[in-house]
Amino acid sequence: MPAVPNRSDPTLELRKALGQFATGVTVVTTLAADGTPEGITVNSFTSVSLEPPLVLWCLALKAAIFDTFRVASQHLINVLAADQVEISNRFASRGANRFAGLKWTPTDTGLPRLDGCLAWFECGIRSRYEEGDHLILVGRVESFEVAPGKPPLIFHDSRYLNAVPTAAPRRRRAAG
Repeated sequence: MPAVPNRSDPTLELRKALGQFATGVTVVTTLAADGTPEGITVNSFTSVSLEPPLVLWCLALKAAIFDTFRVASQHLINVLAADQVEISNRFASRGANRFAGLKWTPTDTGLPRLDGCLAWFECGIRSRYEEGDHLILVGRVESFEVAPGKPPLIFHDSRYLNAVPTAAPRRRRAAG
């Protein structure tokens, strides 16, 4: 028989329930007003539309670098590979210069692009929506690149998981 959840802290219980949805892990980067590179680990990334090409991600209103992203006109979404746990942890922590000693390359527009990622999406801000305790940022994909070949970094139930490759699902053909 399943354990009865402890309802003494409904927010914590909701967080645990939501953590059952496995996600990929990204680091979203931008430039501060003074040109300093900034970034934060994000797992609330999703596609919105192919035409036009739109993606979104969410940022906590209490995030230390909230003001930087609140006014930034563009950002870069770096999709992390399984061997980039240290990078995820670095950008998830507060404090020190997250870019110190890290390999990255500026894009043509100057945005920090982290080396070794699976994909990159350079975005201009299309819209921002404040909902609850987060800011939802919708970006129009201006350019992207894919570097497949490594497994993705996956986050589930407050920990990282290793992906186990399986065969791609077969598509059914229409009769006739």
